[in-house]
Amino acid sequence: MLDSTLRRGRQPANLVRNDHLRLMARVARMYHERGMRQAEIAAELHISQPRVSRLLKQAVDVGIVRTVVSLPAGVHTDLEEALEARFGLSEAVVADVSGIEGDSVQALGAAAATYLETTLTGHDRIGISSWSASLLAAIEVMRPSKTRAADVVVQLVGGLGTPRVQVQATRLLERLAMLVGAEAVFMLTPGVMGTAEARESLLSDPTMEHVMTFWQDLTVALVGIGALNPSPMLRESGNTLAEADLRQLQDLDAVGDVCLRYFDHAGRLVRSDFDGRVAGISAELLHRVPRRVGVAGGESKLQAVRGAVLGGWVNVLITDSRTAEMLLQDSATT
Repeated sequence: MLDSTLRRGRQPANLVRNDHLRLMARVARMYHERGMRQAEIAAELHISQPRVSRLLKQAVDVGIVRTVVSLPAGVHTDLEEALEARFGLSEAVVADVSGIEGDSVQALGAAAATYLETTLTGHDRIGISSWSASLLAAIEVMRPSKTRAADVVVQLVGGLGTPRVQVQATRLLERLAMLVGAEAVFMLTPGVMGTAEARESLLSDPTMEHVMTFWQDLTVALVGIGALNPSPMLRESGNTLAEADLRQLQDLDAVGDVCLRYFDHAGRLVRSDFDGRVAGISAELLHRVPRRVGVAGGESKLQAVRGAVLGGWVNVLITDSRTAEMLLQDSATT
């Protein structure tokens, strides 16, 4: 048993001679507490530098030296790793909101901007939802790429609405395309049509067919996650739920949406009359996009965010620290 332990290089402290432990501890204190270099330790103790290196490694193996990582204030890698493990996410980004009162949109926007700046580094083909305040906040603070970071940015859901709000949806697409050096492809239709027949007629139009070709090979989807009750931006755009639609979705246990595709607590698509009138990317096609980045936070969106990650609507989540904690607490009790 001793030989096996020695071959693996991990010696329990009770199997190491006291004189060797003493030397090991002294070397460890000189290096870690006094900040001495290995060469200086070797000279002072009259031993070789390779032996100093071995002693430092052994000090870790037997537990004399233990590494503790202390997270700086405002950094939440522990929450990020917990979210990734719990929900099977490719990546989680948690924005700090400990010092922010009220709305966390600006913190989410800053976190999303940093994420996009560091991950859009190649010839990505980006789809983006039209009606997201968090995404709008992100592109307002995002810095332009020094090199072309994407080939195309295309809308995933109709971008027409009331003139006062439509300008925001247009700016969202135009500015992101400019920042990453990409071509902008607009979807100049309402997000919701009056009837399913009108939607089918629209999607068969050559202009719309051209837009839809870009959806086939997207590499990134940037989306907001909406609660059942529409956000102020979506409500003001006119692309919103009628009372009858809202009642039907409530009866079908819908909790939230991505690109106006509503889902239940488990993330399952809710088939409804409203779903048949949405002018936008289908749920099936959206799920095929390799990187699906959702940006959302706040207690009012807790169940929507949870459904979105459970249902695979997003596989990269950018949220705030309070929402992250609630998601983990909520999942621990279910």
